[in-house]
Amino acid sequence: MPKGETYYGTGHRKTAVARVWLIPGGSGQFTVNHKPLDEYCTVLTYHDELRGPFVATQTDGKFDVWATASGGGVHSQIGAIRHGIAKALTEYAAEYRPVLRPAGFLTRDPRVKERKKFGRKRARRGFQFSKR
Repeated sequence: MPKGETYYGTGHRKTAVARVWLIPGGSGQFTVNHKPLDEYCTVLTYHDELRGPFVATQTDGKFDVWATASGGGVHSQIGAIRHGIAKALTEYAAEYRPVLRPAGFLTRDPRVKERKKFGRKRARRGFQFSKR
């Protein structure tokens, strides 16, 4: 848990939930689930996805990020962390909100798997009809 001045944001995507703390005056380090970002996630395009809110607000490298993520898969957790970073940035400075909102960083992605219905194979797929 980070000590000192921090800014907090909770991010959600699908079933993933992330708790994110921004530490100002840092060097741009990411720590996710007590691991450095390179160890937590090896896909480099996901790293760029995480830096999106910082690039949009021109604050890349000015904060250290400390996050815990649970639920969903790795990509969902990365999306939840990105959402949490954007919310924490608006807590840090409200003038970032008009920049982050149109870029879609503050919008929660509500898509979740639809539940299976009774009398069906899956959510919508019925059983194969046999005429004879």
